[in-house]
Amino acid sequence: MSHAPVIGVLALQGDVREHLAALAAAGAEAREVRRPGELAEVDGLVIPGGESTTISKLAVLFGVMEPLRARVRDGMPVYGTCAGMIMLADKILDPRSGQETVGGIDMIVRRNAFGRQNESFEAAVDVKGVTGEAVEGVFIRAPWVESVGAGAEVLAEHDGHIVAVRQGNALATSFHPELTGDHRVHALFVDMTRAKRTAESL
Repeated sequence: MSHAPVIGVLALQGDVREHLAALAAAGAEAREVRRPGELAEVDGLVIPGGESTTISKLAVLFGVMEPLRARVRDGMPVYGTCAGMIMLADKILDPRSGQETVGGIDMIVRRNAFGRQNESFEAAVDVKGVTGEAVEGVFIRAPWVESVGAGAEVLAEHDGHIVAVRQGNALATSFHPELTGDHRVHALFVDMTRAKRTAESL
């Protein structure tokens, strides 16, 4: 078994290439995942930013939604950015018709909460578990977390709104760390995935 954890990026829609590069820079073996067979071969998975309704519908269409839900329930490490955060929410405040989520984090998320595309912005965000200076957060039509349940831990806030959450092996951020060249959030997720794989091999 290679030392590097194998981490997939759900490659149905969104900024897949940037996540693959960030994961590789953070020490993972990164792969695209579109089908159940590919999902079965990874230790962890990133759900990228994009359009959450589209990702949801394509995940169902490609037959990957149910196996993904099952693996997240079983504790597979998963990290969602922006639309990926929406996909990991147990509840969406304002879902589009037919929109489904994977779930895994006991939180209620508001879609596009920070405004439209032309209201995108960057901000320094202090993320619990990421050492050193603040993370530069890129917010693009970003959601925020309205509330979290007892099992979820808030890792970061911006302007009084929750923008990063962790529950067990599930991690989610409103912002896009893959767009900045700072790979510390991805390194946190790679460490989570490595720890889970090590625990399973004992």
